[in-house]
Amino acid sequence: MLSLTSAALSFNAAAPSVSAVSRSAVRPVMQQAVGIQQGTYGGVVPTRGAVGSADGTILVQGGSLRTWSYRSPAVEQVQVVLTTEGRPLDADIELWHGPDNTPVKMRVYNENGLLRPFSAVIETPRGPNTIAIRNIGQVEFPLGANVVADNVDQPSADCLASSTTIQGGALRTYAFDPSVDSVQILLKTDGRPLNARIELLQGPNNNKQVIELYTEDGLDRPFFAYLVTPGSGNVVRCVKTAPVEFPMTASVVPHSINQFPSSEPVLGGDVVLGGDGAGW
Repeated sequence: MLSLTSAALSFNAAAPSVSAVSRSAVRPVMQQAVGIQQGTYGGVVPTRGAVGSADGTILVQGGSLRTWSYRSPAVEQVQVVLTTEGRPLDADIELWHGPDNTPVKMRVYNENGLLRPFSAVIETPRGPNTIAIRNIGQVEFPLGANVVADNVDQPSADCLASSTTIQGGALRTYAFDPSVDSVQILLKTDGRPLNARIELLQGPNNNKQVIELYTEDGLDRPFFAYLVTPGSGNVVRCVKTAPVEFPMTASVVPHSINQFPSSEPVLGGDVVLGGDGAGW
């Protein structure tokens, strides 16, 4: 009896308190730090990319699904960041708002999730809302997912000021200098549905990243994202996949500029197109 009583006391001492479980209603459940396993429903601890990492990144294996739920209506925006260890990234991102209601859908493909991580802001007004991320790649291609509601990135003044109208079925291309390390993309409508495809090309018909986007209301839920553009020859192509009755406005501007670009070749960087140089 003494041994059982001491074991029960030790178990109660290790259990999380009620106040710890109800910590921070704004932050998602899956974003709590490793080691303080409170906040997980049913005592289930999520699989994480690195044990002891406090950034909230979760390892999503190929073919599996992870969700982040926000019950507080104060959460109006969340930022989704997807990365890999250098392998391709193929994922579905959905916003669930109420039963059988999916106002935002995204299909994301990335040739190299380490060199070009995916980062996008999803509008989540009128909670509760749930972000669902499904890794539709094979089991050999896991990805790291992180969803945060604090300090969400916002478009710059240049991004808000510079916008062009893209009619249904049309496309626009934006070429960038090799010194541009990343660009901002803002897509919205006048309240009509938003259907678009965003492509990052480096070379003729060489898609480095593709985003297929659907939003039921492009004014209430505009799309804002960052695209990392290392190397030279980067072109962003925005295609309006909806009919001509559903135009959209697009703004694609540089976000970060490297004033001293390195002359050393980087992974996925400059491509040699001919053999006329010295040594051939």
